Amino acid sequence: MKITNHHSATKKIETRGLPHRLWMLSSGVAVIFLGSCSLLPAKTFDTQQSDIQAQKTTEPNPGIVPPPIFSSSGDPNFVVKVVQQVGPAVVRIDSSRTITSRVPDEFNNDPFFRRFFGEGTPQPRQRVERGSGSGFIINSSGQIVTNAHVVDGADRVTVILKDGRTFDGKVLGEDPVTDVATIKINANNLPTLSVGNSDALQPGEAVIAIGNPLGLNNTVTSGIISATGRSSSDIGASDKRVDYIQTDAAINPGNSGGPLLNARGQVIAMNTAIIRGAQGLGFAIPINTVQRIAQELIAKGKVDHPYLGVQMVTLTPENKERIKNVAGDRLNITADDGVLLVEIVPRSPASVAGLRVGDVIKSINSQPVTKIEEVQKLVEKSKIGTNLPIEVERNGQTVQVGVQPAPLPVRREG
Repeated sequence: MKITNHHSATKKIETRGLPHRLWMLSSGVAVIFLGSCSLLPAKTFDTQQSDIQAQKTTEPNPGIVPPPIFSSSGDPNFVVKVVQQVGPAVVRIDSSRTITSRVPDEFNNDPFFRRFFGEGTPQPRQRVERGSGSGFIINSSGQIVTNAHVVDGADRVTVILKDGRTFDGKVLGEDPVTDVATIKINANNLPTLSVGNSDALQPGEAVIAIGNPLGLNNTVTSGIISATGRSSSDIGASDKRVDYIQTDAAINPGNSGGPLLNARGQVIAMNTAIIRGAQGLGFAIPINTVQRIAQELIAKGKVDHPYLGVQMVTLTPENKERIKNVAGDRLNITADDGVLLVEIVPRSPASVAGLRVGDVIKSINSQPVTKIEEVQKLVEKSKIGTNLPIEVERNGQTVQVGVQPAPLPVRREG
């Protein structure tokens, strides 16, 4: 699935590509989600902190410290051991859905077509779309996590274990906003993965990816964490609410939903996307996010994300000048930083609360904000139906507004 950002105009202010709705952040790159693409035992599904400490070096010079990759494992062939340890918990997921093409109305109503087809009309045509991805077992009784785009709209989901066993999978729930889904198969005593803590990751750490890229089952690649905290707008996935982990471990279509592991064999993220035309730029959903979403999907089959209903842009000197040139005297923007509201969705929580076009958000729940990504994170952490204090600058005056977030309307692809 390819996502390319397109810039939308607003009825209120024509900003030529600057604003996007709260759940759509601006970017200029194209992302490919890899969907050509255990639950963990109860004691391990909670976020775990590793109790393995780096071993002290025996070198006489205390300034020379072995790389973490060796100091934690003590084995240059650590990848082999990790694969042997966790490989059986990684699965292949094949999905299929039937697409029925609609017969155009002119076949039924136009005499011209009736002349050729008579009273009979062409029958709707059906085709089957197939896809393949990866996943990993998080509960010994058959619960599996993968990407939502791997199973989205599927009529049938098939799970293939490394030992060759094949099961029909039931989708327990999928969340397009974070691209996480859960599946259940009827099996017991399955191998599972232990969980690391994605909040404690550092660029440069060694990582391993396991999955089924391009139909090549049980493929292993390795690399490092290239960066953490990549926002949705950074990578061009403007409809997602995830801060991604970036890695140079090779991932390709079919890796979607597979685990990204640390040197100890703990899953720290779920592989999900690459940037078209780039090399060594893979992105994964942090496991702490995967856990949180998976728990909700298993409990109630869906995830409700808080939503305000605003279109906004980060206020920079360049953006301020551009908006001034477009809007003229219609807006009196006195602030030099903050997040400018350029459209309010009718009947949305923001509209009901009294937020206005031209307001500049300065803080949310007493926490200062200067970027749309910061607004998004704070809104995501808020509670639906609970008052969320927002301080805005309006015509040079500070105004306090209380907004009650509603569930985010989710748009699905056809």
